[in-house]
Amino acid sequence: MKKLTLLLLVIVSIPSLGQKQVNKHSSVWLGYFNQTRISDKWGIWLDLHARRTDFLERWSTQIIRPGITYYANDHLRFTAGYAYARSYPAPGLHTVRPENRLWQQVLWTSRQKRLQTQQWIRVEERFNRKIVNDKLQDGYNFNFRFRYLINLMVPLNRDFIEPNTLFFAFNDEVHINAGKQITYNIFDQNRLFVGLGYQFTKSLNMQVGYMNQFQQLPSGNHFNSNNVLRVFVFHNLDIRPKKLP
Repeated sequence: MKKLTLLLLVIVSIPSLGQKQVNKHSSVWLGYFNQTRISDKWGIWLDLHARRTDFLERWSTQIIRPGITYYANDHLRFTAGYAYARSYPAPGLHTVRPENRLWQQVLWTSRQKRLQTQQWIRVEERFNRKIVNDKLQDGYNFNFRFRYLINLMVPLNRDFIEPNTLFFAFNDEVHINAGKQITYNIFDQNRLFVGLGYQFTKSLNMQVGYMNQFQQLPSGNHFNSNNVLRVFVFHNLDIRPKKLP
């Protein structure tokens, strides 16, 4: 009888081990993106991020990400750079995890009447500092991450996005992990955004809206669903010397 009872307990407990557990959070993400074209073929990339979790209660992440861009033409560009990130711990823990990240990206755009699109494929080589018992250790955990983003912008009061244009913005970005240390979370996360943007000048716009970040954790059966108020500023400058007529 005892053996039968034990067997039943094991059978009942097995499904619970594989159950998906979703933790819900709320956050605010602030971001600044700058692309400065300095010649017909070369430019500079820089984006900065400040993220707070539990809406504004505590820090989540800080990122600085510079890069060098090669312009194949006006609609196709290649960028390579370095990023430094700081990931803040959950409540009750104290150690901030530093991350060094190399990244490469191909970005292409299109501009049509009533629709402007942007897509990129990005590869990241991520070096996350090891942490044991809430203390930094020597060495890094390494993995690759592959990202694909599609961004759609629809002008609402004009045919094209130009100064003084209000527009609808939709984008989705999927992240895939790879590497020897990735076991259960090959799928990393998906970021789905809907919002409104305003083009202030030819080079400056702001986009504000809602994003859901759905992320799979390393255990494989634990997920985060993060409801985010996202405020991003995009600053695209062209400082190429003017050509004489």
